[in-house]
Amino acid sequence: MTDNNQQRFRFSEAPIWELQRTYYEELGMKAWNNDQVPQYITSNPMIATAYAEMIFGFLRDRADRGDIIEPVTILELGAGAGRLGYHVLHKLCELRDDAGISLPPFRYVMTDLPMKNVTAWQQHPAMQSYIEQGLLDFGRFDAVHDTELNLVVSKNTIRPGDLKQPLLIVANYFFDGIPQELIYVGEGKIYESDVVIEFPEQHHKLKPAEALERMKLAYEHRREPRYEEDTYPYRDVIAHYQQELEDSHILFPEVGLNCLERLNRLSTSGFMLLTADKGDHRIDNWKFAEPPQLIYHGSFSLTANYHALQHVFEQRGALAMFPTQHYKNINVGCILMLEAPASYANTRLAYRQFIERFGPDEFFSMKEWVDRNIESMGLQQILSFWRLGGYDAEFFIQSAKRISNLLPEANDEEMLDIRAGIFKMWSSYYVMEQRYDLALDAGLVLFEMDMYEEAKFFLKESVDTDEDEPVPTVLYCLAICCYELGLDEEALEYTREALVLEPDHEEALALLKCFE
Repeated sequence: MTDNNQQRFRFSEAPIWELQRTYYEELGMKAWNNDQVPQYITSNPMIATAYAEMIFGFLRDRADRGDIIEPVTILELGAGAGRLGYHVLHKLCELRDDAGISLPPFRYVMTDLPMKNVTAWQQHPAMQSYIEQGLLDFGRFDAVHDTELNLVVSKNTIRPGDLKQPLLIVANYFFDGIPQELIYVGEGKIYESDVVIEFPEQHHKLKPAEALERMKLAYEHRREPRYEEDTYPYRDVIAHYQQELEDSHILFPEVGLNCLERLNRLSTSGFMLLTADKGDHRIDNWKFAEPPQLIYHGSFSLTANYHALQHVFEQRGALAMFPTQHYKNINVGCILMLEAPASYANTRLAYRQFIERFGPDEFFSMKEWVDRNIESMGLQQILSFWRLGGYDAEFFIQSAKRISNLLPEANDEEMLDIRAGIFKMWSSYYVMEQRYDLALDAGLVLFEMDMYEEAKFFLKESVDTDEDEPVPTVLYCLAICCYELGLDEEALEYTREALVLEPDHEEALALLKCFE
């Protein structure tokens, strides 16, 4: 180790946060390639549907108040790979169109710290129709400093007081990854819990992910009177911790609270927050809490202090909703920092139905079981879970082989449901830089069901978009589809292409004889 390899920092000012920023700014969208940084649990179609239902309820509540002229801005913080925003907007538009009722107009604004992500969203094929309709915009937003929103599509800037409707904020896996204070409560006193970092050798030459994982962290306390001063803006919640806690380390979201207050100033009507994270809203979960452990996944994350958010805004008249049951994987909350928040009946009922009764946490717990037991599931069970998850592409990829194995015993109705599910899945598929080819798997399942026209569409999509050389078997399947559909010239062309790549392909050779 080098000399002076240990340094002490206030937790919120430690270099781990700058490494976190650098990691995301350097990698951009590649941070989520093949789930290097987890995204599924907070970005799948099921949680997006729950959010869309709550936003729809909120729009209905605003309409019931007669506020249908001014647009509602839906602002997503830390939008990352963009998948959640796309699914929420897709489902919200479906709900709006199906309902056919008067609602205020809305626009969805996706933001993140790296400008690389903003550029990638703006260029993503799935986003284009929403951009053209004026329903989607983007911007870079720094949660630590920014006081306004600069939008890249409309070129507008949203400044304090510009919004007449409440701002609707979506923040998934956000509060756990931005700077936080670390305090220690002991004998009724508040201490700053500094972090002592032992740096690895040559740490300046390491990539951010490597440097983070190789650091060793320890904690030391020192008295910090500022938290106990009457001028400290969050004095009430700190006093609550002094009274209720002992020998406890508290991650305190001062930056997160400041961010919400800055965003609140953009609107003259308050805000609604939808948030999901590894976060605790029960004070009992902070009792005797040990120093935090960084969870590494390229970057790192911590446990979000939802109790502090709830306490602070409830003291200011907000209505906060968190599950009454204990969460296992993800905690989903809603804070209505609005005038007369209890009057937002449609919003509250949507939370009760889509989060409280059965929500994203319960769904993910079930998915963990399904992941382990997919090979013992029947077709009806697979179809039911696929439907429950909003025809999720990742689940289809995972279950395609099992579906294929069950097809010989499938009846016509089950095969028709598979077909319908594939098209519903494809209509809302958000392409990411992942390791699988959805079109290929969909095409092969349809091919095995003798649905040749549908199989041809997906198999051709796979061949046309795959940068690698086509697989001869896929070309042969395309040839069979064309042959069964009476498209002999196309069938012959695909057969010849397959044989160029694999001259001894027996099935292709046999098919070629049919054209002689």
